[in-house]
Parts: sequence; C-alpha cells; structure tokens
Amino acid sequence: MTRRERGFFELYDDDPERADALVFGRRTGASRRGFLNGAGLAALAAAVGGPVVFAGRMPAGLVPAALAETKGDAKPFAFEGKAKDLMVLQDQPLNVETPIHLLDPDVTPTEAMFIRNNGRIPEPATDPKAWSITIDGEVNTPLTLTVGELESRFRPVTLRLQLECGGNGRSFFVPETRGNQWGHGAVHQGEWTGVRLKDVLEAAGLKPGAVYTGHFGADPHLSGDTTKQALSRGIPIAKAMEEHTIIALRLNGQPIPQVHGAPARLVAPGWPGSTSQKWLTRIWIRDRVHDGQGMTGNSYRLTKYPVVPGSKVDEKDTVIMESMPVRAVITNPAHGTELPAGTRRIDLRGHAWAGEKTVRAVDVSTDYGATWRKAEVDQPKNKYAWQNWRAAVDLPSHGYYELWVRATDSDGVMQPVVAGNWNPQGYGGNPMHRVAVLVPAGA
Repeated sequence: MTRRERGFFELYDDDPERADALVFGRRTGASRRGFLNGAGLAALAAAVGGPVVFAGRMPAGLVPAALAETKGDAKPFAFEGKAKDLMVLQDQPLNVETPIHLLDPDVTPTEAMFIRNNGRIPEPATDPKAWSITIDGEVNTPLTLTVGELESRFRPVTLRLQLECGGNGRSFFVPETRGNQWGHGAVHQGEWTGVRLKDVLEAAGLKPGAVYTGHFGADPHLSGDTTKQALSRGIPIAKAMEEHTIIALRLNGQPIPQVHGAPARLVAPGWPGSTSQKWLTRIWIRDRVHDGQGMTGNSYRLTKYPVVPGSKVDEKDTVIMESMPVRAVITNPAHGTELPAGTRRIDLRGHAWAGEKTVRAVDVSTDYGATWRKAEVDQPKNKYAWQNWRAAVDLPSHGYYELWVRATDSDGVMQPVVAGNWNPQGYGGNPMHRVAVLVPAGA
C-alpha cells in the first residue's frame, strides 16, 4: 500500500490542490465536481492508505463525501462567546455555519449555534428590561410592551425548538444559486424561554381583517440607510397564533446573546429562520400578506412546479416558503474521522426534523445506498423539537467508508440523494447527509 504523506482528510483541509492531484491526476479545484473514474479510485485508495470499501456500489459520477465536504473557503472564526470551529461564510453581514458534529447534544450549546444575519448587529440595549415592542395595525388595542412587562404580564413557557435557515443545504444545488453556500449546518436547537405570541395578540385583540404579521427589528441596513429595513418578514395569523410561536427572552437558561437577537426575538419554529425576527421592535398586523424586505421577488420563495435548473423564474410562479423540508444529519462520528485500526462496528447517532411534520423513519447506509438499515428514532420532546436517532452499523474490513442517512416525514416524503426542486435562491436543499470515515489497516 502506498504510504500516506499526510492523512487524507488533513491533506484536503490543508492542501486541496495536492489532494486533487493525487485523486484526479491533475491540479484543479474544479475537478472535485467532476467524475471519479477507476484511476481516481485507485488514487483515492492510495491517498487514504486503504481500499475504498464498496467502491463497486458507488453511483456513477458521485463525488465522494471526503472531497465534497471540505472546508473550502471557510475562514477562521473569532467571536466572543462562540466556538472557534465555526465556519465564516460571510463577514458583512455576519453568517457563520456550525460543523455538524458540534450539533451532537440534544440542546445545542449557545456557543455552537450558527449565525444568520441580513444587516448589521445593533448596539446592545442599555436596559434590556426597558426594551419595547409595539403591536399595532389590525388590532383593537395597539400595545407597546417592555420586556419587563412581557415577563410580568404573560405566562412564561420553555420549549426546545429548532431553527433552520431557509437556505440550509444551498451549496448542494447544481448549478450554484445565489446566497451563502450553506452545507447542512445552518440549524440548531435551543431551549427557548419566553411568552406565547398568541397571548400577546389576544391582549391586543385581533380585528376580523387580520391576515398576516409584519416583523421589524433594530438591526441596521448594511448601507446605513435608516429608511431601509435589513429584513422584515411575516407569517400568516394562524402560524402567529400557534402555541409554539413565541417572543423569546432567554436562550438555554440565560439572556439571549446579542448576536442571536437580544433582548427579545421571535421564534417561529419549523419555518425558515428569517421569520424569527431578531432584535424585535414591532409586529404590524396586516390585512394582507406582508410586503416587507425579504417578502417579494424570489426571496424565501419556492417554485410552484419544477423548472429547468439555472432558468429564470417569475415571482408569479413562486410560493412563499413555509414549512421546512425533512432532513437528518449524522452528528457522531464527525465527518473526516479516522477510526482506530480494527474498528468493525460504529454506533451512529444524530437528529432529524421535518418542519411542521414529524419524522416517521430514519435509515442509514454504509454501501452508497445499495442497502439500508433502520435507525431507532425518538419522539420529539415537544412539537418542533428535532428527533434523536441512533443505529449501529458493521464494517467488513478496513478502508474508506461513507455513512449515509436519510429521513422520511410523517407524510411519507423521503430525503433525496441530491438536492432537488432547484430554485433561483437555493431554498429547501435537503439531500442525504454523508459522512466520510477511514478505518486504517492494523499494524
């Protein structure tokens, strides 16, 4: 067996051009979107120091997970209170992805949570208890309530709720779409404490014409123009009145960190995270669908019917994205793990979720989807919490493996192998999660 000059995963992280040269026989980063032929398989085996197990079952044209999910252009992250392993996709506005293995706990540690911003981060409130939120529009009694009044006037609730960026999985669309190229890690589950939006809206008294909400936050527009909103989305009244939609005041038992929307934000779980307005200042009750920043054009919209990937799509041929699609991820082992020599069994675990639905089944594969094994799936702690799953798989020999996972929702909809339903902004990409691991040969 050819001796490895560096571990395969380290080589791709540190020197992708050298790794491409080994695997594909040429120096070009674009080759990682190409095909892995027989010579490439041999080179890959030489690079990893072991055989590509089940290579004969690898779908034609598949880019191996070890090549497809490298760090790429992600930048080191240094931000107070956040894990250093997070990956910066964009500096202005700040957008940061979480490596999937950091999502392993049922409640995501605050320091490991992804960050999605559309504008600048506002200055912290001088007195968080005095921060006020206005409820107006199609209500009988417009209200302006401080955080302190929300806490004293309404019954508190604590729920485990997962939030996911509408563009999670965007990097898997072909051709590439606009926006931050998220992998699977623009998601987290926090333990949120706050008050039900339903209770606040009932106190204001909804008029018969109330149809939709419009949300406003204190985050400045990137341009600095005070007449523009960085983001102003909304939800139908039925979603606003759902008992798990809350005005959140605490996260994981502590005040919400500034970067996550302090001192008060909306949490509208199961829907694109953009509906969960950070730094909340106003909820405008509308008699029509809200038309704020992020509600028009192709923003947060899916196509009504399949389109040719890469084609132009008119707004009239789209619908507003609501429930997030089904997805499962493997949180253990981590992508790129080199297991101890002699390993023949792996205990897999992870999470699965399905927006407004629940997860019916999770299946795992070690042979590129030729065969599947059912995982054990837990019930959610509460509605909109993700569901933990676990499965043990056997490995017949040493070598390179891909661990695949797919989830099926309560309506029978299963994750696809690749991102489907292409749309101009790259929303809803939910291909199966793949993790590459290596079992080296024994001494």
